[in-house]
Amino acid sequence: MQINKSVGEFLGKTGSSSNYGIKYWHHIVFWGLYFLFNTLRWSSIHDDFIYSLKTNLIGFPIHMILAYFNVYYLMPKLVYTQKYFLYTLGIVSAIFVMLLIKYNLTYNLVSTDVWPEGPVETNTLTFGYAVQTMIGEVYVISFFTAIKLTIDWLKESSKLHDLERRQLQTELRFLRSQVSPHFFFNTLNNIYSLTLEKSDKAPEVILKLSDLMRYLLYATKKRKQDLTSEIECIQNYIDLERIRFDDSLKVNMHISGELNNCKIAPMLLIPLVENCFKHGASKNIGKMHIAIDLKVTNGFMTFNIANTIPNANTSRDLPTRAGGIGLSNVKKRLELGYDQSDYDLTIFEENNMFNVILKLKVI
Repeated sequence: MQINKSVGEFLGKTGSSSNYGIKYWHHIVFWGLYFLFNTLRWSSIHDDFIYSLKTNLIGFPIHMILAYFNVYYLMPKLVYTQKYFLYTLGIVSAIFVMLLIKYNLTYNLVSTDVWPEGPVETNTLTFGYAVQTMIGEVYVISFFTAIKLTIDWLKESSKLHDLERRQLQTELRFLRSQVSPHFFFNTLNNIYSLTLEKSDKAPEVILKLSDLMRYLLYATKKRKQDLTSEIECIQNYIDLERIRFDDSLKVNMHISGELNNCKIAPMLLIPLVENCFKHGASKNIGKMHIAIDLKVTNGFMTFNIANTIPNANTSRDLPTRAGGIGLSNVKKRLELGYDQSDYDLTIFEENNMFNVILKLKVI
């Protein structure tokens, strides 16, 4: 009863959760085909179909009991707990018991010659018959166990892949959300100042902030976004920052190439732009220059952004040359979302400018 219950639980468990799960009909097809193959094979060997059919009708229930007993009971209880000696003892004992059952059933129901393929007529439990029969059972058990272990490995690999995919999506969402909240606080303060002054710029600034927030909240849920939408987001961001820095900041932005049908991971470029303001403009008392050049050629986008490096005499505090969380964010997202051959990120300082060049496949 315990073995039957275990087999039933095994069939139920393996037939439910994964694309690689084993259903009842899989077992029926497997054992059915195996039974047919074995019956025809031994029928050709003995030139006696009825004899082959009878012996296989006796042998196959024994094969099945041993196979399920091994994969569902002995292996989980003993192999997976590293009790190898007990497992060896258990499987050998089970095979020997089944040998006795098979011998008696064959002798009483089929033929007194229990081993017609042997060297001589065998009507007793000889050593040669026992060894050959037990080796045959080991073969069946090994074959069935190999299939079971392969399917288990495929199931676990599928689960691991699904887990990695979910973790990747979660991490990407987190990285997308890392645009500095200080930017929004500063923008809201600017809007507040404009409303106090009853400036005509206030409605336009509110609209740009609304568009930017809408992009952050909704468009970034997609794995890839239109490059034109990402550029519009950058332009809104820059326009909002211009209000804070007035004439002390000069931003040159140049866009060229065929942008239609180009896709990019959303919020991938914004951290690079924000980095210029955070580690460049916000730390500089004098004039500040930011240059942005974006062009698309042959399916690849080249995004070149540079900002004036504050020096120790004019900056409010020492600059962070490494770029802080912005560049780390971009590097991580490139690693997670793109193949290594699809992008190239270069960072360097030249002529008192901090430069970032990102070449990225966008088609």
